[in-house]
Amino acid sequence: MKNFSGSNLNVTNPDPNPEDDSVVSNDFSTTLGALILGLVFLLGVPGNFFIVWSILARVRRRSVTTILILNLACADGFLMILTIFFIVYLAKQTWVFGNAMCKGLFYLCNSNMYASIFLITLMSVHRLVAVVFPSKLSSTARRKIMGRVLVCMWVLVVLISIPSLVFRDMRMDRDERNKIRLVCAPNHTLPRHVRFHYAFETVVGFILPYAIIIASYLLILRRLKQTKFQRKVRSEKLILAIVVMFGTFWLPYHVINMIQVAAQWYPEESHTREVLDHISQSSRAVTSALAFISSCANPVLYTFAGKSYIKQNGFAFMAKLFDGISDQTGTKKSRVMAKDTVGNSSLDSSVGTGVPLRQNER
Repeated sequence: MKNFSGSNLNVTNPDPNPEDDSVVSNDFSTTLGALILGLVFLLGVPGNFFIVWSILARVRRRSVTTILILNLACADGFLMILTIFFIVYLAKQTWVFGNAMCKGLFYLCNSNMYASIFLITLMSVHRLVAVVFPSKLSSTARRKIMGRVLVCMWVLVVLISIPSLVFRDMRMDRDERNKIRLVCAPNHTLPRHVRFHYAFETVVGFILPYAIIIASYLLILRRLKQTKFQRKVRSEKLILAIVVMFGTFWLPYHVINMIQVAAQWYPEESHTREVLDHISQSSRAVTSALAFISSCANPVLYTFAGKSYIKQNGFAFMAKLFDGISDQTGTKKSRVMAKDTVGNSSLDSSVGTGVPLRQNER
């Protein structure tokens, strides 16, 4: 153990490992990443907590979809608060918060990644079930089942995020200008650790759930097109926007994961490995910052979806939007709500619940 610059921080100076280069050694990448995170913080914190306040204080009856949105907003809002630590890290290009915070903050960020994609996946699966089996379960039964599913999901998130806690440490790093700094960096000591960690993260946290999301929405759109309810162009656009937005912001991060995994299959002296390592290390800060954007983008989407309510309802527009999300089907009230909202809001009842209005429901 070595003491750095006379401070009280004991920092591990590990043996050479597959990731000796620091993710904060590139000035352009870290500056751009800090600017992105600053914007994300300013938009994401008030946006997500406005959603939480709207649901808890204003929504009269919380459907399954609304409960999932509440969980997603809580997770994203909490993550947005943590961005302030990473802004300081990228701006100073040195880690000043200690080893415990190094492990803990990255663990919480990784947990949010899994929670966000799993919640979006649950939304898509719930909508699919509502379309295919619209009258099998009452709304009360659906809420009870979803409550249990959410508990299991959060337990799973806590467990599968453990690798990010294990494979992360604070260490000393020397940049291109021979300047020594403290970095919070991965501590993979063997190539197989890199391959396992990043491949697991990408497969479980992106490929599998995103495949389920796309399949669910394709089946939903197929089902909607089979009905005689034709006014759903805006709904289809919103569904497409949610899917594309998530993929756009998270795909670069996972591409870098796969580049790091691919690099470990080449010998250390290989030029290909050197190039791949350089790409991953120089791009990690920016792609991680882009991934954070997905956590502040949902409030923007909901604002556009409920813009028709803003003039009439003011700050209550978000609650009005969520009030239009009903899990009940086949009732007079839900049919009237669908007719009233489909022309005004892109988040109509056929999107919120996946339940199309059918001609034989009278």
